Amino acid sequence: MAVLHSESRLQKLDFWLRNPDYLADELLNDYERDPDPRVLDIVGEILDSEEPEICAIPMTRYLFGAFENLDRALSLLVTPGLLVVKPQRGAVGTVIRDSYYLTQKGREISDQATAGFPELAWYTTRARLVKALAEATGHSALALRKRQYLQRDYAQTPLGEIIPSIADKARKRLEELRKSLLEGDAA
Repeated sequence: MAVLHSESRLQKLDFWLRNPDYLADELLNDYERDPDPRVLDIVGEILDSEEPEICAIPMTRYLFGAFENLDRALSLLVTPGLLVVKPQRGAVGTVIRDSYYLTQKGREISDQATAGFPELAWYTTRARLVKALAEATGHSALALRKRQYLQRDYAQTPLGEIIPSIADKARKRLEELRKSLLEGDAA
């Protein structure tokens, strides 16, 4: 059984999964800190395609970053027993944190769906990228939020507004980094 603690953390991870342009931009940040050509290849897979336009599911910016009410989406997983949500209660009975458990049945259904429809493997691939990015960031919701707020377009989105795409900016940045890499190889 897999578990993820904290709705806030889930919201941060969900943002990168739903916004491939922001995921690619963060991977470019990592590349600039530690130039690994494999990272440019991964970012190229994302940005050289229409993935940022086709796969994007916009989110609204609220006080603590990207947010969407998860109840409706998660109910599709909770009702058939694919996901279990367990609230952790504080001393006064208030919920201080939710934990999300992927059940064995949920894992089996996911594996069956991916085997039957290979195009769904995209979600697994991107989820692994998001997980790696989160691990490199420090995993906590606060660390993820701070990292996301370093992206100017994200941070400057007015409260209550949809966070805009940065696909064109990320593509330009990728092009510049590729050019720089080629110039460096030619030297």
